[in-house]
Amino acid sequence: MTWPPPDGWPNRAASRQVRCAPHRWHLQTAGTGKTVLLLHGAGASTSSWRDVFPALAQTFRVAAVDLPGHGFTSLGPPASSGLDGMAANLHALCVQEDLVPDAIVGHSAGAAIALRLCEVAERKPGAVVGLNAALGKFDGLAGVLFPVIAKGLAAVPFTASVFSALAGRRRQVAALLGSTGSAVDDAALDSYLPLVRDPDHVKGALTMMAQWRLDGLLSRLDQIDVPTLFLAGAYDRTVPPRVSQSAAAAVPGAQVEILPGLGHLAHEEAPDEIAGRIAAFISAV
Repeated sequence: MTWPPPDGWPNRAASRQVRCAPHRWHLQTAGTGKTVLLLHGAGASTSSWRDVFPALAQTFRVAAVDLPGHGFTSLGPPASSGLDGMAANLHALCVQEDLVPDAIVGHSAGAAIALRLCEVAERKPGAVVGLNAALGKFDGLAGVLFPVIAKGLAAVPFTASVFSALAGRRRQVAALLGSTGSAVDDAALDSYLPLVRDPDHVKGALTMMAQWRLDGLLSRLDQIDVPTLFLAGAYDRTVPPRVSQSAAAAVPGAQVEILPGLGHLAHEEAPDEIAGRIAAFISAV
């Protein structure tokens, strides 16, 4: 997507562009106090935190960032879109911008990046919150084929453009969001439409999926020594609650809370509730 964000983009006044190799990042910052880093999931952007961001900024210094190739962050070398590459580059960005987090909140795939950051950071965060954390593997043959298919699609010219043209209609995007188990409003739909319609964003999401490998992190969950809370939407049809429950059982001392009536996009359905749970956990540890 073309810089700068258009008028009306969520929390646009907090946005700035930062160069930190190998990317040009879109970063939003606001508030004072403990530094809380917000990481969105695959295919989303900082806009997914549009209501949680200002709510947390009343108590904390909050930073939200577009992942590589997503939203307004440029896509660097494809290999930098994998779990290890993103964690390393995000750590470098936080150090450069004096935003080393006291707590990290990750949604879906962002939760995996948050836990990987705990491993690579020179100073560990004091808390991690995983919201509908995507910490499961595809079963059987799908686990082998899915990254290969995504890699092939990302490499084929015009794939992203064709997808954007076919899927970037309001009705299709509404159906896509609804399939996650969440009931979202027009504000959510309006924030996702520009993303789905942008071929560069679509390519960034495909590239991330093509590089995505969780086996190493999953095998080390029992070594995570940071207070961790997993929030899981009871209606999540993208990452079912059992995934968070399994992860919580593996991470020493981790807590898990089930969110009645909410789906995969819980932070967009009930931002005040989610912000409150996050703030309470960070303040308590």
